[in-house]
Amino acid sequence: TERLTRAELHARADRLAHELVARGAGPGALVAIALPRSTDLIVATLAVVKAGAGYLPLDPDYPADRIGYMLDDAAPALVVTTTDVAGTLPAVTERPHLTLDTAGALLARRPTGPTGTADPDPLDTAYTIYTSGSTGRPKGVVVPQGALINLVHDMGERFAVTGDDRLLSVTTFGFDISNLEILVPLLTGAELVLAERDTVRDPAALAALITGSDATVMQATPTLWHALVTEHPDSLTGLRVLIGGEAVGEPLADALRAAAREVTNVYGPTETTIWSTAAVLDGERGGVPPIGRPIANTQVYVLDDALRPAPTGAVGELYIAGEGLARGYHGRPSLTATRFVPDPFGPPGSRMYRTGDVVRWGADGQLEYIGRADHQVKIRGFRIELGEIESELTAHPEVRQATVVARDDLPGGTQLVAYTVGTAAPAALRAHLADTLPAHMVPALYVAMDTLPLTENGKVDRKLLPAPVQGPSTAARAPRTPQEQLLCEVFAEVLGLPAPAAPDASFFELGGHSLLATR
Repeated sequence: TERLTRAELHARADRLAHELVARGAGPGALVAIALPRSTDLIVATLAVVKAGAGYLPLDPDYPADRIGYMLDDAAPALVVTTTDVAGTLPAVTERPHLTLDTAGALLARRPTGPTGTADPDPLDTAYTIYTSGSTGRPKGVVVPQGALINLVHDMGERFAVTGDDRLLSVTTFGFDISNLEILVPLLTGAELVLAERDTVRDPAALAALITGSDATVMQATPTLWHALVTEHPDSLTGLRVLIGGEAVGEPLADALRAAAREVTNVYGPTETTIWSTAAVLDGERGGVPPIGRPIANTQVYVLDDALRPAPTGAVGELYIAGEGLARGYHGRPSLTATRFVPDPFGPPGSRMYRTGDVVRWGADGQLEYIGRADHQVKIRGFRIELGEIESELTAHPEVRQATVVARDDLPGGTQLVAYTVGTAAPAALRAHLADTLPAHMVPALYVAMDTLPLTENGKVDRKLLPAPVQGPSTAARAPRTPQEQLLCEVFAEVLGLPAPAAPDASFFELGGHSLLATR
C-alpha cells in the first residue's frame, strides 16, 4: 500500500506536468495514459490537468489491437506509461512516450508549481474516451473542460463531499465514471482510496476495505452493489451509495437503502459527461427506482418521433442538453451530426444529445427509465454496441452470418449470446473475439444455426432466436474469479477436457495499488 499526502501528490504531479509541457502538452493537445491502477495513475491524470491538456484513458488490460486503434485514431502527442505496459502494447512504442518507472531522475530536475501554460478554454478537450461503436470499431467521445468541471462541481456539492470524507474508487480508468472518483476528492479535499483489482473482484475483500478504510462515499454499478449487499450488508453502514451504469431494480434499491446511509441512482450517457440526472432513493416512491431530475446546468426532454414533448406518463425518447454535452465524436462529423442535433427549446445554435433511451415523466416530476430504443445494451455498467461484436464475429473466416443479443432470461442475469451460421467452434470464436475486444464484450454463450430467422423485410428476427441450451451448440462462460478458474482447471484435468479460458475480467477490470491522498 502506498500513501501520498496532498502535498506529495501535487509535487509529483507538478514535476510531471512540467515534463509533459516540455514534450508538447498543453491546451488543445491530448496525452494518452496507459498505466496500471496505482498512485502513478492519479499523479499522471492530475499532471495532464495541470498542463492544461486533455487525456486519453487506456486500460492496459484491453486487447493490444483495440488500444492500437485508439492511439491511431486519437493521435495523442504523448503516451505516459511504464516499461512493463509498453512491453505488452507494441502500439505504445510506435509513438512518443514517457515511461514513468525510468524517468525518476528526469522528473526530479523539474520544478514544482504552475507550468505557465495558458488556462484551457471551456471548449478545449478534457478527455477523449472510447466507447463501443456500431460500425465495428470504438468511437472516441470528446468531452470538453467546461463539461467535466460542471459535473465534478455538481457531484461534490450534491453529495456534500468534504475533507472529512473518504471516497473509495473501484472503477477501471477505461470507464468514464472513474473520472468522478478521481477528481471529486481532489477538488473537495477528501481522501481518495484506490482499491486494487483483486480486491474489487472479491466481495469479502472489498467489504473489508470499505470498513477498514472508513469509506464514506462509493460509486459502482448494480452488479457490484448486489454482490456486496447480498453477502456483506453490514459493510455498507454509514456509506453514501452512488449506483448507476445500468438499470436498477426495486429489490436492489430496497436492500441498499436498508443497509446504507443514503442511496442515489445516477444516470447519464458518456456523451453527456458521466451523469446527467440523479434521484435519491429514499423509499417514499414505490415501484421501479426513477433516474431522477437533471443535475446542474442540464436540460432533459422526453420527446416523441416529431420532437414534441411527451406528456406525463407517456413514453418518449430522452434528449439531453446543457453544459454537460460532449463536443462530439472524434473524427466522425457525420455521426456527431446524427446524435447531437439542434435543440429547438434552447438558444440559437444550441444542441441536444439523442440518447436512444426510452423514458417517461412520473407524476412526481422524476424520469423513469423504460429501456433502449435500439440494440445498444449495458451489461455490468459497460455500454456495448452489439453491432461491434457482430462485426468481429463475421470477420472470422468460418462465420458466414452472426448476430448477438443480450438475454435476461438466463441463469446468472443478463448475458451476451452469439448466434452464428458457419463451422467455427465456440472456443475458436471466443479466442478470436478476445484478441480484439475487451472481456466484457465477449459473449458468454454461442449458438450454431443453419440459418438466422428473418423478418419480412430481410432483417434478423431477434424474437425468434432460440434460448441457448447447454450442450454441443453452446459454450459455457469463462470463469469469473480465480477460485472458479482453479476449480475448472481441476475438473478439466480429471475429465481430460481442454483447459478453461482465462477468468472473465468484465465484472470490473481493475488493478494496481491502494492509494490514500490525504491533506
